[in-house]
Amino acid sequence: MKMADGVTMLRRNRPGTKAADFCRWPDQPFEEMESTLVVQQYIQQQICHDPMNVTQILTPPESQDEGVWKYEHLRQFCLELNGLAVRLQAECHPEACTQMTATEQWIFLCAAHKTPKECPAIDYTRHTLDGAACLLNSNKYFPSRVSIKDSSVAKLGSVCRRVYRIFSHAYFHHRAIFDEFENTTYLCRRFTSFVIKVGCADFTLNSSCFRPDRAIHGGSEMIPVKDNEDESCFLVTKHSPWRGKYKRIFSIGTAGVTTYNPTNMEITNRWPYSDFMGALPGPNANHGQVSLA
Repeated sequence: MKMADGVTMLRRNRPGTKAADFCRWPDQPFEEMESTLVVQQYIQQQICHDPMNVTQILTPPESQDEGVWKYEHLRQFCLELNGLAVRLQAECHPEACTQMTATEQWIFLCAAHKTPKECPAIDYTRHTLDGAACLLNSNKYFPSRVSIKDSSVAKLGSVCRRVYRIFSHAYFHHRAIFDEFENTTYLCRRFTSFVIKVGCADFTLNSSCFRPDRAIHGGSEMIPVKDNEDESCFLVTKHSPWRGKYKRIFSIGTAGVTTYNPTNMEITNRWPYSDFMGALPGPNANHGQVSLA
């Protein structure tokens, strides 16, 4: 990059650069960026400039391709989440956190296995980030970082849903680590704003027990689901543990309530949401909640 006075500015961290000086070169207008990774460069520049300004970070440049914008942000989220994963290793041991949970009501099954199953929380975190990295670097689905097919963009929603569980577990079980990380990066706030703004995740039951950003601010809002074809949150009565034979399984989405055959998980019935207004189980209802993937 050439400065106005003609002096060439190398936008890289030279050997011996102090941590406090990392990436501290002058900001560059988006129009002047010439790299093929221009969107990633722009996003990282905005974060470095002011990580608290979530709105500015999530505002795309004029005429920016929406699919590429979503994709590059998700890559950046996964990159930064590795920092939280490293911090969690200090106390999130397999012996202590034997399941990937948010509160006592939520158990998340790991989709990295042939059949979704329980994983210690730290392994779930590693598997999720590894799986996200494999997908986002896949030449089959994302051969270019300049233009992305709609069919490939559609795959980002499931990544967002699973990645968000890392925040949930950290908030409810490792609060000190979460707070230290969040107060520096504002990553959970940014990620939540991102998925709500672009509709990248299907938060089917958004009580404060699932969304740490709502718990932080004392709310328990339900966010509308944009696309609920992938209904993955299943409610199971406490009297019938999910490990054994289910007495009943159902999911709650914006389209309504769906029941499933407990043996083969085939859909048995659907009811419109209006039939259940005022009767749906809340966060304190006598239900255990399991997410299968």
